[in-house]
Amino acid sequence: MYYKHTQKGPVLAGGLFGTALFVVVLWARNNRNLGTLFIGVLLIILGLFFSSMTVEVTDDRMVVFFGPGFLGRRFHLEQIRGVRRVRNPWYYGWGIHVTPHGWLYNVSGFDSVEIELSSGKTHRIGTDDPEKLIEAIRTRKEA
Repeated sequence: MYYKHTQKGPVLAGGLFGTALFVVVLWARNNRNLGTLFIGVLLIILGLFFSSMTVEVTDDRMVVFFGPGFLGRRFHLEQIRGVRRVRNPWYYGWGIHVTPHGWLYNVSGFDSVEIELSSGKTHRIGTDDPEKLIEAIRTRKEA
């Protein structure tokens, strides 16, 4: 492994856990509806997934995954045509979703590394360590 960095997502995870707590308390005090309980449990699971995001750069690929590693994406370094530091506007938010600049993977903050693939598609990887991630990608691609 050439590079590994985990970024915490306290605001995103805290918001999901806080909302889950509210929903579960609502369920326990009022209606005991299974749908309400399901939503609470789903929010807890999402909070676990989006509590952190790890980016790894190995000899031949970059791997991005959330929380314990269930959700994520792999990019072969040979497919990466370009890499640059970008700043996302606040309304792009956090999580995994499509933006006008392609897919965004992010748990906190607004700084990202944008990778352009040989297919022409772009992806943004949120990070609080953009310069080291860019250096790791470029160094491994040149090796």
